[in-house]
Amino acid sequence: MNKTESILKEREINITDIKGIKIGQTENVSAGTGCTVILAEKGMAAGLDVRGGGPASRESELMNPLAAAQEIHGIVLAGGSAFGLDAAGGVMQYLEERGIGFDVGVTKVPLVCQADLFDLTVGDMTVRPDKAMGYAACVNAEKGNYRDGCYGAGCGATVGKFAGMEYCMKSGIGSYAVQIGGLQVGAVVAVNALGDIYDWRSGRKIAGLLAEDKCSFRDTVEMMCASTKVVENKFTGNTTIGVVITNGDFGKASLCKIAGMAQDGYARAIRPVHTSADGDSIYAVSARNVSEKVKADQDLVGTLAAEVMSEAIMRAVTSAESAYGFPAYRELKVKENKR
Repeated sequence: MNKTESILKEREINITDIKGIKIGQTENVSAGTGCTVILAEKGMAAGLDVRGGGPASRESELMNPLAAAQEIHGIVLAGGSAFGLDAAGGVMQYLEERGIGFDVGVTKVPLVCQADLFDLTVGDMTVRPDKAMGYAACVNAEKGNYRDGCYGAGCGATVGKFAGMEYCMKSGIGSYAVQIGGLQVGAVVAVNALGDIYDWRSGRKIAGLLAEDKCSFRDTVEMMCASTKVVENKFTGNTTIGVVITNGDFGKASLCKIAGMAQDGYARAIRPVHTSADGDSIYAVSARNVSEKVKADQDLVGTLAAEVMSEAIMRAVTSAESAYGFPAYRELKVKENKR
């Protein structure tokens, strides 16, 4: 363990310890899909950085520093590809019922952003996150039901799909957070990448494209280099979507930069990453009206954001369980030990 890793480990907190936000999730296990919501009743400043070529998203322009809105009230991470964008309607209903949103005189309009991953090839593709699922995830946020693994947006997540779903592995949703002095920085990420997943500290591959025996790995980049065939459609089920959460006092422009720096966390742990078949997106948010909010250096928070994102990606993989015929890290580790 190097010095940076040691510093972060000593300061580890739970993602739900970050004040001003609530996280809830729900899933349809038989269908292999779900959603995770991040709510801020007092609003949250938010930025967004998209590096993948195929995002499925909603209200992304709200986070443009030139847009008038200075805060949003909810973020949804979900499965279902573009079909799953209906889940935000349930989040809006939940927030409006509680008088949360942008005051337009006759009502308050909740501002809810969403990014979806592609899990239609996992379970029942006719079942997608919808308004009812989005609402249920908000109710679960009251109980604080967030946990890492095959839950919420991570229910149908898989990785290592260059050779098709037959040789991919099960993934999930993961989180990690640290506190340095009064500053809190954390990440939640649903890992559904085309590429392979690596331990960002050691460089060891921990999940991804399986070999023919399904007990060991092939290297996706090597396989891409060896192939002479142009793959026209790689949409077999991709996109990694995440949120960086901090109590640091930042506006939209700074949060867009922090989200961009957090993409380094993707690059350290996923290879290849940001492909045309991934919709890799990261939100960065800062809850408003929190007494614990602190003044912080943008570059420090961006650097920490990349670190916690890398660790959250690892935890999404290591906490997942085998499902839908796809082996998970735990299963391969058992097989490896037996050999």
